[in-house]
Amino acid sequence: MPWIGLPAGVRRAMTSAQEYLLSIQHPDGHWCGELEGDTILESEYILTMHFIGRSGEDRVRKAANYVRQKQLATGGWAIYEGGPPEVSASAKAYFVLKLNGDDPNAPHMERAREVIRELGGLDATNSFTRIYLAIFGQYPWERCPAVPPEIVLLPTWAPINLYEMSSWTRGIVVPLSVMWSSKPYCAVPEHANIDELMLDRSPNMPARRGFWRLIFNTTDFTLKLLERRRWSPTREKALKACEHWMIEHFEKSDGIGAIFPPIINSIIALRCLGYDNDHALTASQIRELEKLEIEEGDTLKVAPCFSPVWDTALAVNALAESGLAPEHPALQKAAGWLLEKEVTQIGDWKVKNPEAQPGGWYFEYANEFYPDVDDTFQVLTALSKVRFSDPRQESRKLEAMDRGLRWVLSMQNRDGGWASFDKDCDEQFLTQIPFADHNAMIDPSTSDITGRGIETLSNLGFRKEHPVAQKALAFLAGEQERDGSWFGRWGCNYIYGTWLALHGLKTIGEDMMEPGYQAAGCWLRGIQNADGGWGELPDSYQDPGTKGHGPSTPSQTAWALLGLMATEDQSDGLKLGVEYLIRGQREDGSWKDEFWTGTGFPGVFYLRYHLYATYFPLLALGMYEKKIEKD
Repeated sequence: MPWIGLPAGVRRAMTSAQEYLLSIQHPDGHWCGELEGDTILESEYILTMHFIGRSGEDRVRKAANYVRQKQLATGGWAIYEGGPPEVSASAKAYFVLKLNGDDPNAPHMERAREVIRELGGLDATNSFTRIYLAIFGQYPWERCPAVPPEIVLLPTWAPINLYEMSSWTRGIVVPLSVMWSSKPYCAVPEHANIDELMLDRSPNMPARRGFWRLIFNTTDFTLKLLERRRWSPTREKALKACEHWMIEHFEKSDGIGAIFPPIINSIIALRCLGYDNDHALTASQIRELEKLEIEEGDTLKVAPCFSPVWDTALAVNALAESGLAPEHPALQKAAGWLLEKEVTQIGDWKVKNPEAQPGGWYFEYANEFYPDVDDTFQVLTALSKVRFSDPRQESRKLEAMDRGLRWVLSMQNRDGGWASFDKDCDEQFLTQIPFADHNAMIDPSTSDITGRGIETLSNLGFRKEHPVAQKALAFLAGEQERDGSWFGRWGCNYIYGTWLALHGLKTIGEDMMEPGYQAAGCWLRGIQNADGGWGELPDSYQDPGTKGHGPSTPSQTAWALLGLMATEDQSDGLKLGVEYLIRGQREDGSWKDEFWTGTGFPGVFYLRYHLYATYFPLLALGMYEKKIEKD
């Protein structure tokens, strides 16, 4: 049998993975793995550099090399590994390659052009792409959706206002509204024009009908009409409000939200407002953009952001669950670093949660306005597994955990679940706004975050009878799908959601022999691949018929194993999954996901967390060792 000697193999694999993680820990105690997105990042980076007059720099040439390198053999560009060509990513890539001198008659450009036209051309691209193309004279402004800066002036009691939108949408839209209002024009050489991608069709709109779609389309038409007639009596006030909002959110942050889209939008918006490249504000955001550059030989790619708090919490949890002592020096150092990242000031969350006091943790190196629920739960779990030798540090840890717990409990939504950055940010009608086709206009409760939250509450001594836990359990019960699975918002996809839901339920003390939970285990067993692993491609976000199917990856295999163990699974499939992990471990103790398992905006933007493939297998193996010792 392939699992003979498995316990010894598990221990060797865990020890090797532990040594690997400890070897890449930063001297100050944190971890930060590479976070990878698709070529929209490099394409928009190149366009931003052209806009600020720096397109001649070698870094731009290297970024173009990377875009070229990622082209599919069929001609377009995908938004995740193994995916089909996507029209917005492909159109931007084609444009920046022409901008960088690629011959439009070259075979790779001919293939790209053919694919983009087959996908619908420029009119089929998303709203943000069309606005970027309009800046460079490649698309008519009048065919872009209206993003009026007056949004910032709408009061918080209004049905539509800035704080009914998700935090990432706010960060994108405020500077974007300055851009839309200013309608800047940045010339490109004649050879770079992409008129050949205009098919003279109506701009792409989601195939949805109904009251709110009609209202918003009418509003969009009216706003554009007023814009053409230059009737905007509150425009100056609105632009001043946008400027103030942006400058305020630069404070104690690596750019607004510390993520790529608001950073580049802020650079262009500041230029629209009259700030030159050398002004302290503009220069600060250009520096934040440059921090995201990753040079590799003759290529340059751009990270969407950094994930140190998230990575550090996951690393601590995996190391602790795989046997490192709570007082281990590496864990103490990591916990000390996490304590330095505690949020101490009021952020955007206060608008919809006015009674709460600051606490919690964010995802990046500096993002004080935006602590998030998922990171806070994971940091609380990690800190609960570390014990400081210094009583003063231990006391400080407990005080920070208490503040974080109070904050995250205050963020529970009315439906019993938890979202990411805001409370009760779930007005579905807002998803019908024309510029909302990034598929993340709101921030509703999710099963994956709620499942992680239930686990954290259990680790901190909550019992399932507690009212907070009862509400969360009811939310998860309502979200379970008929086949037993749960949707995963922040990881791909149903494997991720199902693992976190089951693990949370098990930890809080639910009877995992209940039929619904056993159905989830049955679903996980039914999607195991022949190689013993599990995998799921991001296409399951758009085609539920593909849910749970895809080439095996270490991280998704670990998630499935963790889910199965939560259901008290005793099948051979569990052992075969462990064997898959042991067989796939690399010589240095790490694993690698060949396919992407992280999610930014479902259907629009996906991620590969390079260290997911090591944290989660180590965690799963640690849990498995405990299971076989108990059995």
